[in-house]
Amino acid sequence: MTARSRLALALSIGATGTAVILSILTGLQRGGTLPERLVWVAVGIVLVVSAHLLPALVRTAPLAVRGVAGVLWIGCMAGACYGYATFFVLAQRHAGELRANSIAAGSLTPSGRSLTAVMAERASVTAQLAVIDAKHCTGDCRTLDGRRLTLTAKLDALNAEAGDVRRDEAERDRVIAQRDALLADPVTSRLAPLLGVTATRLDLLSGMSFAVVLEGVACLLWTVALGPAPTSAVPAATLPVVTPVAAVATSTERAVTTVTARDGAKVIGRRVASQRRGMPATDASSTGTEVTDVELTRLAQAIAAGQVRATVADIRRHMGCSQAKAATLRRQLSISKSAA
Repeated sequence: MTARSRLALALSIGATGTAVILSILTGLQRGGTLPERLVWVAVGIVLVVSAHLLPALVRTAPLAVRGVAGVLWIGCMAGACYGYATFFVLAQRHAGELRANSIAAGSLTPSGRSLTAVMAERASVTAQLAVIDAKHCTGDCRTLDGRRLTLTAKLDALNAEAGDVRRDEAERDRVIAQRDALLADPVTSRLAPLLGVTATRLDLLSGMSFAVVLEGVACLLWTVALGPAPTSAVPAATLPVVTPVAAVATSTERAVTTVTARDGAKVIGRRVASQRRGMPATDASSTGTEVTDVELTRLAQAIAAGQVRATVADIRRHMGCSQAKAATLRRQLSISKSAA
């Protein structure tokens, strides 16, 4: 296993482990009783593992099997992503509740009477004071004046109490607005107005996005980890045999004697056959195309190594000789091959 495969395997195990933990937590939050929670946990684990491993396991399967596996994989992905989205939404809600609970709950409790009760009593006192003001004093007015002063003082107290109640209600409204702001994610609450959606819908979309990314990364990593190892080495049969210069020279010197004896016998045989047929024997030395054994051996090794093709043009280009000599070399090689 290569280093890349080991790294992909480690990352895929981490991604699948994270997904399994999310499925367990989601199953525990969904069920009511303990058996229901355990069933939800088991279903979530099966969906997650199947969604991660199916693409890698059926890659070399027949087409029909891959088609059925593709449909099942889509269902596993949908179920796993739905579970992840449930977890993310519930986790965000719990985090918002913890942030909201950091505000003192005492500030939300009314400290006294409600504004309605205070204003009702103030209206009654105002009516009584209006009745006293409407009366005309003909005799001793001290009782009426005392009654008027009492009602006036009570009206002032009610006005002050009404102001306090209004300030308490304004403070409670401010605290409630602050708690509502803390219930939503700070980024979501600021991004939702820009996108024109509600914060709740944006929380759901972000949860689904995280789920899809996690599932996609896990599937890709398992496909790479369980895939065939890359073959960078070329088979030995396809590699050209390149003989070092020193080795070629040594082998050439060793083969001179053998080639000389064999080719000399073949040339003599060819001359004798030509004379028997009545044809004049042609000597290479008469045409200026002398071929030495060393040249013939070097050319044979070059052709065997795949460096030169057995054509007159390539032999001439490789040996740097004339066309007649190249033809002689090719003919000598053909004679050697047929004899062998």
